[in-house]
Amino acid sequence: MTDDRTLIRVLLAEDQGMMRGALALLLGMEDDIEVVAQVATGDAVVGAVLAHHPHVALLDIELPGLSGLDAAAELRDRAPGCRVLILTTFGRPGYLRRAMEAGAAGFLVKDGPVEELAGTIRRVLAGETVVDPALAAAALSAGPDPLTPRERDVLAAAADGATVADIAAVLHLSESTVRNYLSAAIGKTGTRNRAEALREARDRGWV
Repeated sequence: MTDDRTLIRVLLAEDQGMMRGALALLLGMEDDIEVVAQVATGDAVVGAVLAHHPHVALLDIELPGLSGLDAAAELRDRAPGCRVLILTTFGRPGYLRRAMEAGAAGFLVKDGPVEELAGTIRRVLAGETVVDPALAAAALSAGPDPLTPRERDVLAAAADGATVADIAAVLHLSESTVRNYLSAAIGKTGTRNRAEALREARDRGWV
């Protein structure tokens, strides 16, 4: 039996209960891995990490509340000893760049075998950076994200039909500044309006 001192402590953040339970069960079958916490929202990630002290946090990107990328950035600042591994259904090149900027040590898509996931957990804990090879190649060919952080914020806030006034109020900006950011984002994405710009930015993983 494995000595408890050698167990790799893992936190799972996944909003789909069935997927989260399956991952916990499969990872728990590994001799050297113990799932010490499970959360369903991004807002719960940092608190759970501080409470349970996992070695590795396995985060889905699409989480309610904070996204996995935003949670990773918070962990970088508040729990730098915890290695972050991003696991996602969406293999978008822009997501990979944002994950690396947020301090993630690994990025995998969900359709891989659990043995690969367990191996990646061990590798990131050993100090490696592990990225899905196909996604890495796509990210290189896609080029850099042309949007500034503020342009991304304004585009994201434009979802669900929000007006310029709504966006300005949420982001504490003037309406003219919001219009300028939206215009810049539309130009950079090569689209005709903000709805198309948001869709294009999401498809590329920029937002």
